[in-house]
Amino acid sequence: MTVKVLVSAGSKHGATAEIADFIGETLARRDLDVTVAKPEEVANLIGYQAVVLGSAVYAGRWTDSAKDLAQRVAATPSPDLWLFSSGPLGDPPKPDEDPVDVSEIMEATSARGHRVFAGKIDKSKLSFGERAIMIAVRAPEGDFRDWDEITAWAESIADTIEAE
Repeated sequence: MTVKVLVSAGSKHGATAEIADFIGETLARRDLDVTVAKPEEVANLIGYQAVVLGSAVYAGRWTDSAKDLAQRVAATPSPDLWLFSSGPLGDPPKPDEDPVDVSEIMEATSARGHRVFAGKIDKSKLSFGERAIMIAVRAPEGDFRDWDEITAWAESIADTIEAE
């Protein structure tokens, strides 16, 4: 039986969606039946044995669309769930703490784990207010995502799914 996996991520400017796509591709190479969709496009969770859910982090919080999907996962019996956050910037990435709402999401969903990945910021995609915040907190511009780290994490998820 092929395991059906949903990969979804709340993404404001596309960088976190790119991580979700990459995770989906990595899992699909392991012969898992993967669907990658935006949280707001997920009509239901019927038939999925596993879910990988992520979110961009803004002001220390997950996006509303990702939190909404997490609530729907919590109300659905039995899909295994892994969470990821994307947002810290710089080298080393800062901030280095988990988003403030992740512990609550983990508890509500019984997630198997949570991983924080460095993010990407492109000033040209930001609103005036977002650029002002970026300047105020001295956030560095650039792509700080570590694709090898993301690959290793996705592979570990595939290993766990295949072992069950």
